[in-house]
Amino acid sequence: MDRFDAMKVFVAVAEEKGFASAARRLRMSPPAVTRAISALEERIGSRLLERTTRLVRLTEAGARYLDDCRRILSEIDEAEASAAGSHAEPRGQIAVTAPVMFGRMHVAPVLLDFLDRHPQVRVRALFVDRVVDLMEEGLDVAVRIAHLPDSSLTAVRVGAVRHVICASPRYLRSRGTPRTPEDLARHDAILFSQSAAPQDWIFASATGTVPARPRAQLAVNTADVAIAAAVAGHGLTGVLSYQIASELKAGRLKIVLADFEPAPLPIHVVHVAGRRASARVRALVDFMVERLRGDESLNAPQIG
Repeated sequence: MDRFDAMKVFVAVAEEKGFASAARRLRMSPPAVTRAISALEERIGSRLLERTTRLVRLTEAGARYLDDCRRILSEIDEAEASAAGSHAEPRGQIAVTAPVMFGRMHVAPVLLDFLDRHPQVRVRALFVDRVVDLMEEGLDVAVRIAHLPDSSLTAVRVGAVRHVICASPRYLRSRGTPRTPEDLARHDAILFSQSAAPQDWIFASATGTVPARPRAQLAVNTADVAIAAAVAGHGLTGVLSYQIASELKAGRLKIVLADFEPAPLPIHVVHVAGRRASARVRALVDFMVERLRGDESLNAPQIG
């Protein structure tokens, strides 16, 4: 096995965190994968992977080597694509991540349209509600809804969304419309939090921000359940504005306490900077930026 093929095997084992799963991905036998890794470690003179009966983990040297392998293999793909004149027609695999609900509502349609235009591209989408390290998990592009810290990644702002409190018209007719955060004490709430403990709602004030803990009739860990419960009239809920765009348009929900909302959250498309971004990644980023910037539901402020 040549050096580049050995690198591909190592990357697969590291990403799959197992020899058998890497073998299935590469359509090789598990013994062949094991021999390739052993030969690679012997040639390098360093242990790259720690093996247990249940888990395969990178050593410190393995983590550094993984980054280098990904970079080298990507540059080889890019060089071959350039020599073949495929900059005009992207090809190869792109890995994308986004929050679950945003991915389903906004990223998946963009990816499908991109694939229609570029049939030689393959996309692996990972929709999870956590911050994913692009380099560590072998991803190319991320959509992040947050104020971003400084990093070596390139971030392109495509919009912003609001933290909103909303309820159904039926609930508001029955219980009244809160005018200030203090009014929440007289209302039922559906709390949405991905953590084990319910989180406070944050409101803007003349001196900064103030937390409020509404009385929770129901606490859930997914926004779609909280929204459905609010539409059904079970109380107020706090979500991001893009998550209820269709409910607002249809009149199934109304935003309240808009004057007390905190600052909108920016939406960024994030990717590896500079030459390490392949032509196919740059093509997808450009396509996503144009599409997401054109989506009215992602352009806060939008008072409902």
